[in-house]
Amino acid sequence: MKILADESIESEIVRALRAFGHEVVDIKEISPGIEDIEVLARAAVSEAILLTNDKDFGELIYRDQLISSGVILLRFGKLEINERIELLKTVLEEQEAKLTSSFTVVSAVGVRIRK
Repeated sequence: MKILADESIESEIVRALRAFGHEVVDIKEISPGIEDIEVLARAAVSEAILLTNDKDFGELIYRDQLISSGVILLRFGKLEINERIELLKTVLEEQEAKLTSSFTVVSAVGVRIRK
């Protein structure tokens, strides 16, 4: 799966996703500090799912009606990094077909997918 990791995503998660075989581009590595609207546009152009901890992307998509290839918003709370990685791995494996062009919220208590 093609994923664009927003600056808010921990490097441990990026490394783990790459180790699982996903094609992950990390904004911190290529263009740190760019605006959210540019991050969303890069994800759309590259047909990558945006992975973020930043709720502002929901406003850009729903209020401003910007185009998205899909967003996964992580709301893990106090989960340890290894638990975060395992939960995300499971969601990507089990829900992959549903994630494209969706706004997905992954939390410790469940997954919500909105088309």
